[in-house]
Amino acid sequence: MAKAGRLEEGVTSKVPAPPGSNKGISVIDLILRLVGIAGTLGAAIAMGTNEQTLPFFTRFVQFSAEYDDFRSFRLFVIVNAIVAAYFVLTIPLSIVHIMRSVARGSRILLIILDTIMLALLTAGASAAASIVYLAHNGNSSTNWLPVCQQYGDFCQGASGSLIGSFGAIVMLILTIFLGAIALSRQAKHIV
Repeated sequence: MAKAGRLEEGVTSKVPAPPGSNKGISVIDLILRLVGIAGTLGAAIAMGTNEQTLPFFTRFVQFSAEYDDFRSFRLFVIVNAIVAAYFVLTIPLSIVHIMRSVARGSRILLIILDTIMLALLTAGASAAASIVYLAHNGNSSTNWLPVCQQYGDFCQGASGSLIGSFGAIVMLILTIFLGAIALSRQAKHIV
């Protein structure tokens, strides 16, 4: 009754956000960032250690394929390492969001940085995917033969590292969506 009386007298008050309204989103965000670390770090390590050597006639003459033979693969390793470091550096902010679910400025900053990292990771993974596609299928109009028949282990390693990177892309998309949902929930409680 006392609250209703105050509201009738013209005194307005902000409705506080229900406790824990964004805590669930923040916990999921933290988990997605941890999975993103695993995906990007695993992709960088898998591609960075990817190599295969094939003997040619004798054991003294050999052909080898290494990730640094391709600039796209080098870009892929560097970009995945950068995004993995970014994920590690954003873990404390994600923990802060669990403890203080009303932090707006840091959520906006994370959305902007997540979007930049998403663009960077997508570019690196797409460049590497194009080379992996050519290695598997070749290009008959330019007389590029598929090399995965000879370098099967190398191609499998490159393809496997792409899976980790594209998984991290999905994690970044989900963290952006979760950040936007958390901000919209906060905006509803402010108005």
